[in-house]
This record gives sequence, structure tokens and C-alpha cells, in this order.
Amino acid sequence: MKLSSRTSTHLVTLGQPAGARQNKARRREAGKTRGSMTLLNLAMSGWVTIMANKPRGTLYVGVTSDLVRRIWQHREGEVEGFTRQHGVKTLVYFEELPTMPLAIQREKNLKRWVRQWKLDLIEGMNPKWEDLWPRISG
Repeated sequence: MKLSSRTSTHLVTLGQPAGARQNKARRREAGKTRGSMTLLNLAMSGWVTIMANKPRGTLYVGVTSDLVRRIWQHREGEVEGFTRQHGVKTLVYFEELPTMPLAIQREKNLKRWVRQWKLDLIEGMNPKWEDLWPRISG
């Protein structure tokens, strides 16, 4: 059974309604989508954060488009998972990136860093390991 065939310049995939193919093609032509990501998402800034349970303690690296809301959720224990389980409530590092895709990539890169590099990054911005929550919640 042949799963796809070429027609003029378009690839036709069986099982996908013709209308869906045409709508997707129109959106791409109009510049409203780039793959599955809207241009709105590309224009929205993102934040990379590092939280800790104590100075030089357990670290959590995260990403968000709403810094204050997300840190508040972690501090209040509203997010199930690692931060609640390990008592990670102190914001010790944050940085803004111009788009969410860049913020997500930066988060992934930081997660691959060795621990000492993360400690050096934190101490470059926040040598006393102070909670930065008051600075962002203003």
C-alpha cells in the first residue's frame, strides 16, 4: 500500500482530510505558522531559572514565559514533582531570553552542564545565594 504520492508541488498524505492539508498550506503561505509554532510564540520572551533548597544544595533548572507566576507556584508547592519533593523554593538565578524557543534551548543546555558550572553561573549573579523572589515580585 502506498502511503503518499506527489501531486504537482504538494505531498498528499493518506488519512489526512484534504481541507486540513489546504488550511495548513494557507497558514504557512500567510506566514502565520512555522512548523507547529505560531509567530506569537516566537515573539514571546522566556525565562530560564535555577532554584535551590539551600546554598549549594539541590538545584532545579526550569523555563517559563511567566516568571513571577511560575516561581510563586514552586514556592507555594502548587507544582507536583521535583521541587515539592526536594523542598526547592529559593530562586537563586534567572535570565530572560528574547523568545521561548531560545529559552527552552538554554534550559536544555544548562541541564547538561556539570554541577560546578551551574554553581559558578549562580555565584556570578548571586554570590550570597540570596532569594531573588523579592526582586521579581516587587
